Amino acid sequence: MSSMAHGVERIDARRLVIPSLLGVLLLGGLSYLVAFDQGAIASLITDRMLESGGILHEFFHDARHLLGVPCH
Repeated sequence: MSSMAHGVERIDARRLVIPSLLGVLLLGGLSYLVAFDQGAIASLITDRMLESGGILHEFFHDARHLLGVPCH
């Protein structure tokens, strides 16, 4: 039997495992940074970029408010 049925190619699920895991890890990491980190990791980066004035911290702070996560 052919792998193509009615002109639709079948996708092997094993090819989707690694991209799916990377997506879940990326989404989980971003969720941690926005919701739970309280700016600790962002401060490591923004302390090295003193001329930016904490723009990365403010970005994550505003993202928390946008998502409804309490922060202060």
